[in-house]
Amino acid sequence: MVRDGIYYALGLAVVSYLLFRLTGSSWIAGIPVLLALFFLWFFRDPPRRVPTEANVVVSPADGKVTEADWIETPQGSRLRLSIFLNVFDVHVNRTPISGTVTQVNYKQGMFLNAMRADSNVLNEQNVMVIEDGGYSVQVKQIAGLLARRIVCWVKPGDVLQKGDRFGLIKFGSRVDVLLPPDANLRVKKGDRVRGGASIIATMPVASATTPEQARATVAGV
Repeated sequence: MVRDGIYYALGLAVVSYLLFRLTGSSWIAGIPVLLALFFLWFFRDPPRRVPTEANVVVSPADGKVTEADWIETPQGSRLRLSIFLNVFDVHVNRTPISGTVTQVNYKQGMFLNAMRADSNVLNEQNVMVIEDGGYSVQVKQIAGLLARRIVCWVKPGDVLQKGDRFGLIKFGSRVDVLLPPDANLRVKKGDRVRGGASIIATMPVASATTPEQARATVAGV
């Protein structure tokens, strides 16, 4: 369990005790107890079996794949995968590949519904880039309508193993992954994935050595 859940639960336990002393009502005092139980459940951090293959990319988050498409960046074409986390999903984020963190950039913003297409630009977000020596993967934590805080525990220079915990987003959110152009996508829109356990892509793709060939592979043509 993430320790934030323990802090929330302890605070609500104190509130429950004070309400009972002030009102004598176990029903009223029970409301913060129920909230405390919810926070303990929400901040759960179950163990995951991380794939050991060196060329696989795992999901950084639990949730539903809402987008898998090509975008243009200053570095060229990239494959973007968007994962939406509802309030019932595990919110601990995990590293998609093993490597060295080269960038961690936080940006203040709005708290629009994370399902909106423009939320990846307008909303509060944190971008982490990790490189393994051959390629890099960008992970963007995006706050949502209910999410009010993005947490990232790593910094540039940190060396991480695939599946390591690197942060979380509190209460509903979205995580985007930018993959290299020769990534072979293993999931599609509508699939549900598990952070650190689900394989979302493999590297490299022998039959797709250019962005155009990689697009054809993803499209199945």
